[in-house]
Amino acid sequence: MKTIDYKSKIGTLIQETRQARGLTQTQLAEALNTSQSAINRIEKGGQNISLEMLARISEVLSSELVSLNQSGKINFLINGGKELSGAIEVKTSKNAAVGLLCASLLNRGTTTIRRVARIEEVNRIIEVLQSIGVKVRWLNDSNDLEITPPARLRLEDMDIEAAKKTRTVIMFLGPLLHQYSEFKIPFAGGCNLGKRTVEPHMAGLAPFGLNVEATGDFYHATVNKKPITRTILLTERGDTTTENVIMAAALYDGEVTIRNASPNYMVQDVCFFLQKLGVQIEGIGSTTLKIRGLRSINKNVEYYPSEDPIEALSLIAAGVVTHSEITVKRAPIEFIEIELAILESMGLEYRLSDEYTARNEMTRLVDVHILKSNLHAPKDKLHSMPFPGVNMDNLPFMGLIATVAEGRTLVHDWSYENRAIYFTELTKLNANIELVDPHRVYITGPTRWKPADVIAPPALRPSVVILLAMLAAPGKSILRDVYSINRGYEDFANRLNAIGADIETLREI
Repeated sequence: MKTIDYKSKIGTLIQETRQARGLTQTQLAEALNTSQSAINRIEKGGQNISLEMLARISEVLSSELVSLNQSGKINFLINGGKELSGAIEVKTSKNAAVGLLCASLLNRGTTTIRRVARIEEVNRIIEVLQSIGVKVRWLNDSNDLEITPPARLRLEDMDIEAAKKTRTVIMFLGPLLHQYSEFKIPFAGGCNLGKRTVEPHMAGLAPFGLNVEATGDFYHATVNKKPITRTILLTERGDTTTENVIMAAALYDGEVTIRNASPNYMVQDVCFFLQKLGVQIEGIGSTTLKIRGLRSINKNVEYYPSEDPIEALSLIAAGVVTHSEITVKRAPIEFIEIELAILESMGLEYRLSDEYTARNEMTRLVDVHILKSNLHAPKDKLHSMPFPGVNMDNLPFMGLIATVAEGRTLVHDWSYENRAIYFTELTKLNANIELVDPHRVYITGPTRWKPADVIAPPALRPSVVILLAMLAAPGKSILRDVYSINRGYEDFANRLNAIGADIETLREI
């Protein structure tokens, strides 16, 4: 009797979640490659359901339906030392997707974002949006996402737990300040990379009349609208800060000039999207933007985010570190060309296809064919700079590549308090890493990799670096608690397996 009750409860939960997502039984069945009658039996509690099926349903519905234990951890078992081959396609940008989800709050019409990365970071923002009354639903297996706002957001009902798991929620400030005179949002979370101040956001939004006080676990925002009388100068060229101010300018009935703006990839995507909504923007791709906003926006619009340059370089690193010949397709060349030039100076051989245009009709893409190469340490240190320099999120993968280069490389990760420390985790896989201080490490290569059992760091890029090193290490390695990777990479293990990796997903029960 208990078993039947258990199945019925799970079935009801699946049915309610499916209906909340706006899916029919047939649509859910198609996404799972099963029949409508099977979904009907599951929802009525008349069919046994495996943990694997439950996990797949959770993924399709963007909801963790059942927590099997308190941790619910997912681990990777990696059989390393295998050569990769073939082609792998870069997915659309994580950082563009979360920015666009926030920007959709500017639009009273229906926003359709095509080919969205199905990752945990996106799921958390969807949960936040749904909790405040926004209708969000996945349309198909192509990861198209439809977003329809209510007449008025229920900000008081915000899913606090989901909001605290992502820093993206800070980008609600720009879209909301024109629509509400008072509101609050939770403190921003995300990766554990040391303290990152939100002061640049507040300074950039203050000219619009926004005042924010930190009270308890919330930012308490009050708005006293006033005209913009001078250029907004950003004291820090941050990506999310720039996006926040751009989104505030989009609903400002007048012209706003922003200086020291980030021209990085995710900022460009938000700008292209706002242009489709009718916002006039000059200077996209530069550090000075002139924006003429609209008093209100009510337009049914669709947009394709561009491909992710950070994923592109991590896939290039996978080929280099495993000494493989692979093709990374649909790489946004504008945002990785400095990295490729540095790698070429280290001895990397590669070929680029002719350029072609991304689905957003703006971003330039290429296919990068990586050849087996013997690398040497760079003459200068590896460090990041604001675009168009080496992207701060690409620096960990440049450091990983340095582990297979002959000689000694200094990596200076100045932009995060603690991230350079995570390079020392590679010593467990036999890399030669010397920690100079929390920002600098010396890496001496080439590394003779050995397998290891490692707990993934609570940060996205360092976790992926360890995973890719494990691909190169002959033997069985285990990477534990890979939530950080799932935050930013869609179906990463299976996609790597498709080009010759051997990664098994293990769920702790």
